Amino acid sequence: MKKRDRAPDLFSYSTTSKAAAEAIADISATLRAAVFKELAICPGTADEVAKRLGIDKLAIRPRCSELRFDGKIRPSGIHRRNDSGRPAIVWEPNPGGEHERTV
Repeated sequence: MKKRDRAPDLFSYSTTSKAAAEAIADISATLRAAVFKELAICPGTADEVAKRLGIDKLAIRPRCSELRFDGKIRPSGIHRRNDSGRPAIVWEPNPGGEHERTV
């Protein structure tokens, strides 16, 4: 069983969330790979990665959460302001690839 298979079913609570997840299912793995590759080149916030890739930040933010859940990226300990002015985590690759979760 993959780590993702153990993730809580976040989309069981609304039909719109489920529909959105199903709509992006075909490209989410491709987006995760692109995000990971970009973070390996230069750590950044989800919004920064979205800008560098030319992809909507609302498609990239969940991919960062998925990559963290899978243990592929981790918070760098640095925060920068995102487009809304709020602090955002600067993500970096997790060299050990270990599953890290903050409760």
